Amino acid sequence: MAGPGVPGAPAARWKRHIVRQLRLRDRTQKALFLELVPAYNHLLEKAELLDKFSKKLQPEPNSVTPTTHQGPWEESELDSDQVPSLVALRVKWQEEEEGLRLVCGEMAYQVVEKGAALGTLESELQQRQSRLAALEARVAQLREARAQQAQQVEEWRAQNAVQRAAYEALRAHVGLREAALRRLQEEARDLLERLVQRKARAAAERNLRNERRERAKQARVSQELKKAAKRTVSISEGPDTLGDGMRERRETLALAPEPEPLEKEACEKWKRPFRSASATSLTLSHCVDVVKGLLDFKKRRGHSIGGAPEQRYQIIPVCVAARLPTRAQDVLDAHLSEVNAVRFGPNSSLLATGGADRLIHLWNVVGSRLEANQTLEGAGGSITSVDFDPSETLSGHKDKVTAAKFKLTRHQAVTGSRDRTVKEWDLGRAYCSRTINVLSYCNDVVCGDHIIISGHNDQKIRFWDSRGPHCTQVIPVQGRVTSLSLSHDQLHLLSCSRDNTLKVIDLRVSNIRQVFRADGFKCGSDWTKAVFSPDRSYALAGSCDGALYIWDVDTGKLESRLQGPHCAAVNAVAWCYSGSHMVSVDQGRKVVLWQ
Repeated sequence: MAGPGVPGAPAARWKRHIVRQLRLRDRTQKALFLELVPAYNHLLEKAELLDKFSKKLQPEPNSVTPTTHQGPWEESELDSDQVPSLVALRVKWQEEEEGLRLVCGEMAYQVVEKGAALGTLESELQQRQSRLAALEARVAQLREARAQQAQQVEEWRAQNAVQRAAYEALRAHVGLREAALRRLQEEARDLLERLVQRKARAAAERNLRNERRERAKQARVSQELKKAAKRTVSISEGPDTLGDGMRERRETLALAPEPEPLEKEACEKWKRPFRSASATSLTLSHCVDVVKGLLDFKKRRGHSIGGAPEQRYQIIPVCVAARLPTRAQDVLDAHLSEVNAVRFGPNSSLLATGGADRLIHLWNVVGSRLEANQTLEGAGGSITSVDFDPSETLSGHKDKVTAAKFKLTRHQAVTGSRDRTVKEWDLGRAYCSRTINVLSYCNDVVCGDHIIISGHNDQKIRFWDSRGPHCTQVIPVQGRVTSLSLSHDQLHLLSCSRDNTLKVIDLRVSNIRQVFRADGFKCGSDWTKAVFSPDRSYALAGSCDGALYIWDVDTGKLESRLQGPHCAAVNAVAWCYSGSHMVSVDQGRKVVLWQ
């Protein structure tokens, strides 16, 4: 407590508060009795008035008239006039007195009630005063907490300022790093462009060296041919002369250059028996024909000069009549993501599938099951097309390659890409022999003897002569072309397009022969594949509802609809060369073998 001379501020505050509360209590209690006191005073005044009036009504002794001065008739007449009026006044006064008593009782009861209410208010006032004291203590605590929090806020503001300065420094550092990253990206693009240019120059130099080598080889063989033509060859029936003739033949054969290792590998892969040359058939004209054949480097040659002409087509099983599949024999989750392409090998026992996981899986068809053979890796993007032939790695397209087919002649391939080009490749020398520029990117290609057919996103099918530079024919369709399939006799072409139709084109007259539709059939993607059966009797395609649709090519009717284990859109189908079974793949990673 502070001394009496120096009153403290908290003490002055609570004293003033108590004075205010006492004055407030006086006002509230006085207000309760302001109505009661005037009413009570009014009642007292009325009671005094009635008392005075009752006193006036009482008879005075002097006012009574003696009976001696009046007659009997006058006295009876006075009593009969005054007695009722006095009785009535007394009754009335008693009634008013009774009413006043009742009013006084009620007011006394109200006074008691007001006293009780006043006690209640006093107790409530005490409670509120105690609550007010508690609230004042709470306010003091909150003020102390507020002061602490204000100090903490100041500390946080200081920390925030430090962190903001660090953030600005980091932001400036990130800006410098981003600028450095952009410079590095520009340098990487420049390096990539330089690398592509160097690869292009290296390919051009390689092509030039190959052409020079071929010209030098041709010139050397021409010189040897001239020397051989000037020689005189004598042929006799005797053993000695026969031996000389054979020696001369060996000398002539020695003039031919050794084939390149790639040709040896290819010949080993596609080797077959050759018939040997006889000594009696080695005449000068025959030697000239043989050497002319050596000069034709577009042909692939064997190791024997007198052998039969080399076979240009692969031997595949012959399908007399394809059988319609009825049930699914094997179901596999073959890839990590959707499967886009499927293809049977020439012997119908090997199957290849390619998917968006950039892998190619090879499968052996054993009875009614698929057994894993091996996995091929190395693709730079999702696999959209597969085919069987000697493996080569080719680079030259600027965008995604959407189709790839090997030509019927060996060591030649055709690819289509989204960079709006179709390229022909010489696999023997691993370079692009021809580039065809088109107006729309290619979704699929097929190859004939001397023709290349490409299906495009601009709803057109284009025909290219491999011996000429220009497009020979364009056939428009009603939707984006998703796939092309060429019959084995190369007389009919099957196209699938996004207008949910399949079309059979007769290549002999170059017009559309049949259009296949079906309720529920719908292409699920831009690379949905449709194929002919091996005997060209049926057309097969998969739909986005997971069903397979088979049409009869001759009648144009829907022959069968297979609803199997596919739960997603079917991307591609393949029919084996023997016609006994087929395979379908979908966007849900499944590979299904049908039989």
